[in-house]
Amino acid sequence: MGQIEAIIFDWGGVLIDDPRPALLEYCAKAFGMPVEDYAQIHDRFLDDFQKGLLSEDAFWENICTELSRPKPEQNSLWGDAFRTAYSPRAEVFSLASKLHNKGYKTALLSNTEAPAMRYFHGLNYDMFDQLIFSCAHRTAKPEKKIYEVTVDKLATEAQHSVLIDDKLEYTNGAKEAGLNAILFKSIDQVKNELARLSVKWSGFPLSRE
Repeated sequence: MGQIEAIIFDWGGVLIDDPRPALLEYCAKAFGMPVEDYAQIHDRFLDDFQKGLLSEDAFWENICTELSRPKPEQNSLWGDAFRTAYSPRAEVFSLASKLHNKGYKTALLSNTEAPAMRYFHGLNYDMFDQLIFSCAHRTAKPEKKIYEVTVDKLATEAQHSVLIDDKLEYTNGAKEAGLNAILFKSIDQVKNELARLSVKWSGFPLSRE
């Protein structure tokens, strides 16, 4: 392990509450069906949507074909659902900002669909040096390529980077790509683990804030 130069944050489940439950509920309600039934169809096409292999229009066309229902009338049902589900964690954004201001390279790395990506860009957060969305690169966690894209854009090396993510599959993928990784459980736990990696803020380990 080298000296940490870059900290990479996952979006859903780390920087914000996991949007999936509220998003599924919103979409299921739009189709007038139980969440459990809708989710089964939804998940058949989600991976390709997140990798940018399906546009939002094609995503809904596939779902509506499976459901034998007309396509949604909204301009962006996904965008509307995501805005409803969006619940930021101020303390995690604050940590990212402090690290950025301290001079660490910071990035957001997310398996995210195009409408959600556009929504994020519209929020104009200024604490990230790079934003890496799966839909823009046609690859997604835990595939090795997306971690390589991230460290390349940060102009650093894998061993000098750490990913913070709430999914074990994705932290394992990061480790296999040579990155350090922290499985997110709480903000205090993350600060303590960053401190163990000698990541500091204001001259003190993060665990001593």
